[in-house]
Amino acid sequence: MILIDTSVMIDFLRGRETDKTRLMDRARAMGIPYGFSAFTYMELLRGARTEGDFAKLKEYLSTQTIYYLPEREESYSDVASLYFDLRRRGVTPRNTVDLFIASTAIAHDLFLLHDDRDFDNMAPHMPELKMFVM
Repeated sequence: MILIDTSVMIDFLRGRETDKTRLMDRARAMGIPYGFSAFTYMELLRGARTEGDFAKLKEYLSTQTIYYLPEREESYSDVASLYFDLRRRGVTPRNTVDLFIASTAIAHDLFLLHDDRDFDNMAPHMPELKMFVM
């Protein structure tokens, strides 16, 4: 199962053909299940340019599988601890939301499909984070 990051979905929704959107298309054609984190859901919606785009995107996303972090206090302290640990190792993610997305992938044992160098920088320090490649 695959968790698709915002970076791939933006290109996909805009009709941009990239290595990662082609990989997404191949996975979908093979019937590999996929979904989005609640954080990607939020990021995609906040990027809508018009009310019509917002409504259309929300309708599309309502048909997709959305994964959430476990609803417990430790989920959020774990993300803060991860950020702290990465900074101590010299890796400072540009977007804290990426840590929530990575943590969601880990919590649900999903492979992450992304096109964002923050994940590439974090992955060597997060052995439980699995990247989707074919």
